Amino acid sequence: MNDMTVDKTNTESYPMEGKCPFGGDRIGGAQGARPTLDNWYPHRLRTEVLHQNGLAADPLGPDFDYAAEFNKIDLQALKADIKSFLTTSVPWWPSDYGNYGPQMIRMAWHAAGTYRIADGRGGAGTGMQRFAPVSSWWDNGNTDKSRRLLQPIKHKYGNALSWADLMVLTGNCALEIMGLPTYGFGGGRLDAWEADNATYWGPEVVDMGSLSDFEKMVSRDERWRGKNGDADYDLENPLAASHQALIYVNPEGSNADGIPLNSARDIRVTFTRMAMNDEETVALIAGGHAFGKSHGMVASKEIGAPPEMAPMEAMGLGWHNPKGEGHGKDTMTNGIEGSWTPNPTKWDNAYLENLFKYDWEQTKSPAGSLQWKPKDPDAPRTPDAHVPGKTHHLMMMTSDIALKVDPEYRKVCEKFLGDFDAFTQAFSKAWYKLTHRDMGPKHRYLGAEATIEDGLLWQDPLPERDYDLVGDAEIADLKARIAATGLSVSDLAFAAFSAAAPYRDSDKRGGANGGRLALAPQKDWAVNRRAAPVIEALRGVKANFDGSRTDGMRVSLADLIVLGGCVAVERAARDAGVEAAMPFTPGRVDTTQALTDVEMFTWLRPVVDGFRNFVGAEFADVARGVSPEEMFLDKANLLKLTVPEWVVLTGGLRALGANHDGSDLGVLTDRVGTLTTDFFRNLLDTEVVWEKADAEGMGFVGRDRASGAEKFRASRFDLVFGANAQLRSTADVYAGSDGQERFVRDFVRVWDKVMMLDRYDVKGHRRHAPMAA
Repeated sequence: MNDMTVDKTNTESYPMEGKCPFGGDRIGGAQGARPTLDNWYPHRLRTEVLHQNGLAADPLGPDFDYAAEFNKIDLQALKADIKSFLTTSVPWWPSDYGNYGPQMIRMAWHAAGTYRIADGRGGAGTGMQRFAPVSSWWDNGNTDKSRRLLQPIKHKYGNALSWADLMVLTGNCALEIMGLPTYGFGGGRLDAWEADNATYWGPEVVDMGSLSDFEKMVSRDERWRGKNGDADYDLENPLAASHQALIYVNPEGSNADGIPLNSARDIRVTFTRMAMNDEETVALIAGGHAFGKSHGMVASKEIGAPPEMAPMEAMGLGWHNPKGEGHGKDTMTNGIEGSWTPNPTKWDNAYLENLFKYDWEQTKSPAGSLQWKPKDPDAPRTPDAHVPGKTHHLMMMTSDIALKVDPEYRKVCEKFLGDFDAFTQAFSKAWYKLTHRDMGPKHRYLGAEATIEDGLLWQDPLPERDYDLVGDAEIADLKARIAATGLSVSDLAFAAFSAAAPYRDSDKRGGANGGRLALAPQKDWAVNRRAAPVIEALRGVKANFDGSRTDGMRVSLADLIVLGGCVAVERAARDAGVEAAMPFTPGRVDTTQALTDVEMFTWLRPVVDGFRNFVGAEFADVARGVSPEEMFLDKANLLKLTVPEWVVLTGGLRALGANHDGSDLGVLTDRVGTLTTDFFRNLLDTEVVWEKADAEGMGFVGRDRASGAEKFRASRFDLVFGANAQLRSTADVYAGSDGQERFVRDFVRVWDKVMMLDRYDVKGHRRHAPMAA
């Protein structure tokens, strides 16, 4: 290393003369440094989650139109390529029975099976099985090999075919070559580009690098309430899997206890959390286990690190198996060894027939895992997956025997045993639901096989519009009619936001389209009750407008609710001295109560809603240490907001007076209904001192520093924009003397974005839809 250039007249000031500048123990600090912010400040508000998977991480750019590219693919040619691959075998990871189909079904199922109804997260929609933590879960063992086997097909079709679509389509092709008529396939899944650091997968804290035994991974005590069989037995929300790092349940039974009835209770809880009823649950388990085998030839402690922790030279492949050939007949995946049927590559009813025909006894796999074999020595045997002429006992898992001992599951099994066609249809439809549940409305489905029956309730169907859309002249007329109702800016803004607020980008559910704010269950939610008189008044506007038309033109209540918000924002901006023309895109339709799945929509009801300063009565029972502001951040994430959008939207809603109860909590202005920057200026005013108003620190009082007089009341949802450094820095942008025009402009943009979140009928499939100008 050359000497540094120094002033040699002052050697005491330059002790590094003649030394390498990179002394010490570490070069750089961005990677590998410990501890991190999360170690130092475990309770900090992790606002960075709002900027995950953003444009900076996306190599395809903001203008890439996935729909246009996908629609150029010859779908039948693609499927032919996949099916040809499925019946081949490569030496580095040979196929069982000469067919990769069962292995690919597992990959697709596990990609989709992370979905959970509580917050809509998980699912196959963004190909998250490629990234941590899902990629390295124990239950996803060797799915990395499945995806690597598919790499040549992915490269052939390039960016016109996302990994997310390829994985699901491969699962469909696998079912088809083995004899199952699939229900359909809709493309349109857009890949994520980075690991998921936002989703809560459970409270367990484990050292992933030291886990050698499966039992260490699946501790369940922290996520369950009550004992298995108790009346209060339930799983922590929003979780759906019974154990850490599993997709559904432990196949060896509840906490590996080997008791089928306990396993049945776990199955019912987890599959219900994944939006499946009893019939769909049985169909999926029995249908999935008609194919392939489970692998457990080597003890888990012998298996190497998962992909996320594998050595560099492994090139992203994990779970190295050092025993025997390391694959094929020596494969280790979940620890259970064997197949369920005599013909593991054919769609038939043998799984259920064998399950009910024979009595089963517990045994153990070569890896030491609990499993079951027939007591009858004359029961049919299953061929070895790799050694010609060799056979084995049939195998069942504890979670399979559970379907036989649970009375309700048994009824479904007996129905399917007596009617194979009904079983075939049930599995085909349940598979379709499993792999499409997180895709949202049918407008997002691409490809020739996306045309399937209408009215599937889990798709939140909307009726087809059978009337002409309003134009500019009619929109102006409707705005005047809305203004003439005398409804206040606050009430109109509240109703419009309440219609859009249930949207969650995780599974593309909720939103203003459909007018469900006027239907059960949303009309009855405590957070929405203020909207009832607005809806009633807008019904009158709709009736008068529709009745006056002779040209077949009508307007939906859903459009009117959103248009009412436009009227409110424009008036509020004008009163603040800024002219703003709110964008409005008509075309929303009104759905019906019959087309609304009340039970599933109930999951969208907020426990807290920071945008409307709402804390539900059940918050204390369900929060479990999660603060209201963390739930607020989570909702901002589900609404696809950036930090600046979150800040400006909240400040605008406070200025508009959009609290759920019409209170002045956090409003921080005496000009309610005017789109001012008062919220930011008063929140950050150094002459206002804040103090707790209750022992729990849920409410606060702002007092004049000099006199001590009360000036404002606020909640945690308000003060977080001054207490959190990133949020405060953004609020400063609008609190300054030059912030007013910028604030109105930015608020108009984010308001329109929120109103349009569910408009997939007009938004298309671009990677990053630009915010409306």
